[in-house]
Amino acid sequence: MRDRSSCRNNLAACVAPTLALLLSATSAAIADPKPTTAPSSVAVPALAGPFNWVDRGPLVSAHVVDDTRKVVSIKDPSVVFYKGRWHVYATYGREFGENDGRWGMVYFNFTDWKDANKAEQVVLDKFPQFSGYACAPQVFYFEPQKLWYLVYQTQNPSYSTTTDLSKPETWTKPRNFYDHDLKNMGLDYWVICDDTHAYLFFTNDKGDFSRARTTLAEFPNGFDEPVVVLKDPVARELFEGGSTYHIKGTNQYLTLIEAANENWTRYYKAFIADGLDGEWRPLAAEWGNSFADDTRVRSQDGKPLWSKGISHGELLRDGYDQTLTIDPANLNLLYQGLHPGWDPKLNYVRLPYQLGVLHREVLPGEKPQPIPTPTKHVAGEK
Repeated sequence: MRDRSSCRNNLAACVAPTLALLLSATSAAIADPKPTTAPSSVAVPALAGPFNWVDRGPLVSAHVVDDTRKVVSIKDPSVVFYKGRWHVYATYGREFGENDGRWGMVYFNFTDWKDANKAEQVVLDKFPQFSGYACAPQVFYFEPQKLWYLVYQTQNPSYSTTTDLSKPETWTKPRNFYDHDLKNMGLDYWVICDDTHAYLFFTNDKGDFSRARTTLAEFPNGFDEPVVVLKDPVARELFEGGSTYHIKGTNQYLTLIEAANENWTRYYKAFIADGLDGEWRPLAAEWGNSFADDTRVRSQDGKPLWSKGISHGELLRDGYDQTLTIDPANLNLLYQGLHPGWDPKLNYVRLPYQLGVLHREVLPGEKPQPIPTPTKHVAGEK
C-alpha cells in the first residue's frame, strides 16, 4: 500500500507553480476518458477566463505546540465558514527520525483571516481514533443526515462524522467507503452531491481522474467501482489535489486539478461539466493560461511572490453543505505554497509548506478585495 510520500521522493521535482488557460468545449456525452485538450475554443457560460490573481502573502504557518511532534509544514487545507468563524482542517508534516517524516491532520478556527496564524492548531492524532495514518482532509455538512463529514485518505478513501466540527475530539473513528481495496488506489479524495447522488472523485499521481457514485439515500455506503473520467498520458499533467464544485446560479460544475509543468512547478488546471456524471471539458488547462499559476499572480505589495508554485488548495465556498457551491463572481483560493530556496535534499514530508489565499482580479487595475465573510444562512445552520 502506497504512502503519500512514496511517489514524491524526487524532491527537486516536487515544488513550483505552473498554469494555463484554454477555453473550450465539446458536446458529446462521456464514454471513454477524454484527453485533457479539446479541438475548439469557446467561451463557457458563468465562468470564463482569463484568471488573474492577487496574493497577500503567507497567512498560516505550522506552529503546533507539542513537545512530542516537531511540526514543519501545513498543507492540503479544507475550509468552511460556519457560525461566524472560519474552520480549517489540513494536513501537517512532522519530522521523524533523522531524515524521514510523518503526516497527520490538524484543525484550527478564527473569525478574521488576518488572525488566522494566531489560532491554536490542534493535531487530530492526539485523539485515539486518529492514531494511524490519515491526511488530505475535506470537510462539509451533509444536510440530509444533519452531520458533518470529514473525508480523508488512509490510503483507502475514509471518513468520520460529527455534529460539531469545532470539536475535533468528537469525530467518529475512521471508516472506509469501500469494504475492499480499490484496484486503482488514489489520493486526495473529494465528495460532492447533486439532488440525487453523492460522487467521490480522486486523482492518483498517474494522470488519472476517477469518479464513483452512490445515491443520497445510501451515502456513505453503496459507492460503485470508480471509473476514469479524465486521463493524460503525462502523469504530471493530471497529478493530484483535485476538487470539484457546483457553480452558483448554473447547472454546471467546476473541477480543479493540480498539475506540474516541465520544471515541476505546481499549478492548477480547470475543467467544466454540465453534470457530475458528465464529460469534463478543459476550461483553463495550459501553463501560462491556466486557472492559477505563477505567471497569472501578482503580490499585493508589489514584491516578488512569496511562493514558487500553487499547490493543493480549495476554493472558498458560498456555503458549507454537500453541494460545494462557489460564487464565480467572487473567487478566492486557499492554497499551499513554498518559499523559493527550499532545500532540495529535504524529504517531501519535511518541506515547510505554508498557506496563502489568492483573490481573483477580474479587471485590470482592480484593487484587491478583502477575503469575504459569508453572511447567508444555509441548510443546517441555526
